[in-house]
Amino acid sequence: MLNISETIEKSTQILQLCGITEPGREANSLLSLAIKRDRAFLIAHSEYELSREEEILFDEFIRRRSQHEPFQHIAGKQEFCGMDFIVTPDVMIPRPETELIVEAGLKILRDLESQEICEVGIGSGCISVSILSEMKNAQAIGLDISEKALVIAGKNAERHGVLSRLDLEWSDVFEVLSEDRQFDLVVSNPPYVPRDDVKTLQAEVRDFDPRVALTDGKNGLSIIKKIIDESPIYLKPTGFLLMEMGFNQSYRVREMFSSEVWKLVNFFSDLQGIPRMVKAQLGE
Repeated sequence: MLNISETIEKSTQILQLCGITEPGREANSLLSLAIKRDRAFLIAHSEYELSREEEILFDEFIRRRSQHEPFQHIAGKQEFCGMDFIVTPDVMIPRPETELIVEAGLKILRDLESQEICEVGIGSGCISVSILSEMKNAQAIGLDISEKALVIAGKNAERHGVLSRLDLEWSDVFEVLSEDRQFDLVVSNPPYVPRDDVKTLQAEVRDFDPRVALTDGKNGLSIIKKIIDESPIYLKPTGFLLMEMGFNQSYRVREMFSSEVWKLVNFFSDLQGIPRMVKAQLGE
């Protein structure tokens, strides 16, 4: 049986040969997961020998990760806004930059008496669930074209105690909503990757995130435009639209907002300083 030190050394070499970024860190994380011990234990007990069961499980984790399956799929979860979210191949893995959408949504809602939210493409539920966890009087509806994603969103809402304030509906953008349904905030992280760019994505994203959550199958802008064009129907007067977009799309997205409909359109940068989020407010 190999001990912790030997196991990490061997698995780091395997992951490095397979082109995994930061193979040592990944090996440590996978070993912690396999033996159900934290990093401190790995450091303090480098001589600990894995049991046969732990070794088999760890070898399976390394096999999967060496094929570029995301660590989050192996672990079955991802931290987002300080909370653990269930993730599976049926939903996008929550990204750190999407936390900026949550922060912006909370700033908007804190200034409003009413706090009714509609999320288009709810996926794992990380945005709506995070907002509802902070805003105890808020109510939300989550729409998604994937029934499997809605199941995961429901599990995450239940996990964090907000399921009673979140309705989940199958819908192609706003299709399921009646036109008398209106919200204070429409929020979305839509599929914005152009079809021809999908092949250039990191393998962990290209091969494992659901394609329907990555791309519209066109130029990456068709669903963004549909949300911009139709959200005024479902927003209250002076309501807000908050949406993520691709790293090179801000100029074209700006052109989609009519000054006759929207009184405020601002773009915000991600952690790398790239405009990746738009906040727009309806006119009176």
